[in-house]
Amino acid sequence: MAGSQQANEELTQLLNELWCLDTNRLRPGTDYIISLQGRAGYVAQGSNYARDRARAPLFTYVNEDKLKGIETYSHFINLLDNYEASTGVSETVTSDELKENWLFIDSMMETTVMKCAHRYLHKKGQSPSDSEQFKKQLHDIWFRLYHRDRSGGEDSCGFEHVFVGETKFSHEIIGLHNWVQFYLQEKHDHVDYKGYKARANKDTPDEDDHVLNLQFSWKGLVKPLGGCFIGVSPEFEVALFTIVFLMSTEKKTSLEVKVDEYVLELVVYRHGRCIGTAYPKLLSSNHKDL
Repeated sequence: MAGSQQANEELTQLLNELWCLDTNRLRPGTDYIISLQGRAGYVAQGSNYARDRARAPLFTYVNEDKLKGIETYSHFINLLDNYEASTGVSETVTSDELKENWLFIDSMMETTVMKCAHRYLHKKGQSPSDSEQFKKQLHDIWFRLYHRDRSGGEDSCGFEHVFVGETKFSHEIIGLHNWVQFYLQEKHDHVDYKGYKARANKDTPDEDDHVLNLQFSWKGLVKPLGGCFIGVSPEFEVALFTIVFLMSTEKKTSLEVKVDEYVLELVVYRHGRCIGTAYPKLLSSNHKDL
């Protein structure tokens, strides 16, 4: 896929189809309200100090009835407390937690977003046609445990890293690229939003934007820059990153695509047969031109 303009155009077309199918996406200004406030400042490498350019939280309002009432969100939220944040600490998956993994996957497979992704991946020879086998493939990609810190046991998985977040050697935030987790952690005063990061001085994000680059602190540590979608459904993110992962054999895949009005860089790292990390970077938005 890397280096092929035709493949990149095909992927862009598919991702826009998934975007249109994502009927569970929350609507800015109606289902949620964010307050961008100030532009985040520079953080020195290895430092855990960042000047706070945002006195208020990022999320002013989120319709929690939708988070509880839409199955994919509710099953997703049930997974967020299943992990040890520190790398090097072995994860233990209980039978209840394993059941929660499958309930989440089952709920995603009922959505048009994931059905579309499955059809495409089967057509490309990357996934089995049988939905049960595809669910197992999703489970292996996202929930199979592996070693992130070689000094300990199996301490990580794709889902934990991308959606929940981890701390490395107690001095660095890694992962945590999901808006629902960010909102819930912020609600409980575990996350402190420091401000937005623009890719260029002239690029100022809009509070209706569905993709942002953020700076924040969590568990006493600072993440200088973290990209995440805002308002999109869990199934959209899982489908999008699964497609990028399976359509490339590279250790790192970086693609520039235009989804809706956003020009994004999609970054996916491979950890063997599993996702190591995956996130979007907002390059530009033509929101005001629509």
